[in-house]
Amino acid sequence: MKLGIKEKYNVNAIACAILAAALYGISSPFSKILLKEVPPTLMAALLYLGAGIGMLLVNMIQRILQKQQQEAKMTIKEIPYIFGMIALDIAAPVLLMFGLSLTTAANASLLNNFEIVTTSLIALLIFKEAVGKRMWVAILLITASSFVLSVNNASSFHFSVGSVFVLMACVCWGFENNCTRMLSMKDPRQIVVYKGLGSGAGALVVSIIMKQVSYNVTYILITLVLGFVAYGLSIYFYLLAQRQLGAARTSSYYAAAPFIGVFISWLLFREQITINFIIALGIMLLGTYFAVTELHRHLHIHEPMTHEHKHNHGDGHHSHQHENEFLGEHSHMHDHAMLEHIHSHTPDVHHQHTHMKKSIKLRRPMRQAIGK
Repeated sequence: MKLGIKEKYNVNAIACAILAAALYGISSPFSKILLKEVPPTLMAALLYLGAGIGMLLVNMIQRILQKQQQEAKMTIKEIPYIFGMIALDIAAPVLLMFGLSLTTAANASLLNNFEIVTTSLIALLIFKEAVGKRMWVAILLITASSFVLSVNNASSFHFSVGSVFVLMACVCWGFENNCTRMLSMKDPRQIVVYKGLGSGAGALVVSIIMKQVSYNVTYILITLVLGFVAYGLSIYFYLLAQRQLGAARTSSYYAAAPFIGVFISWLLFREQITINFIIALGIMLLGTYFAVTELHRHLHIHEPMTHEHKHNHGDGHHSHQHENEFLGEHSHMHDHAMLEHIHSHTPDVHHQHTHMKKSIKLRRPMRQAIGK
């Protein structure tokens, strides 16, 4: 089957989302080991600082090697979202590290999937991102699985304190994902640097105030490296996916991360698998299936707009002319004329229209090639 232009971009975006999930999936089990020597708040600070410092070095190397600007830089218009992203990223990992210290690594890994629910609801209610029926089913199933996993004992019907902390972290990350979505068309390496250094510095201040410090240089260095791999590279690929898929859908593919974390946790700790865990896993897998297969196709209108982001002239939405021909991807301020057509699409920067009429749902993301 021959894929259309838009579908090829979506395949690449999905691959980036799954890679981001795989990289982040290693964070919970390895953080569980490092928490023996590194306090929770300091752990959160070091993970983000590792992401920021590592990506800053990558950025410096890229600037030396890169001949022309391929990514759009952030401007003063993005400042509110930058500060919101940093503030939420200070709170979320601190809450996660507290939760991880009070529950099993496997539980914490799987509960991280509740981030899909919060991200989707916030994207729908606040940022007006289209969420279809299949995504609503996914949200309900993932909520149910998180609820099942949060209960220590069904007969006593009370919640695990550690699980509640993890769920609170997911709420913060839900808001943060939507702030990041507003920045996703900008340079992802620059975003990781701001996110890592800003959030890491803030969490470090919290750690010092709470007197949760450690002077074990070996563990600190290992945590910084883990931060670059599990946070820095993961965020980078997440942003590449998010610019094409939108906040809700990227989070749904990112659901692979907890399952990877669970598998690594079982290998490292041989943690007991409970009945609640098995039930929650089954429900969440079903919810994830509905989430990743939700796309739609309908007649829509592109309003005239002017903006800047990375693009090329073979994606079906960029037909403007250049005095000097550009080969491949590049970034500059450009105009879009009004355009009306039909094709399968996701809520990327060019498809943030409202849905007044019922859309034609696609059960499989790759079913249709682009049509005009």
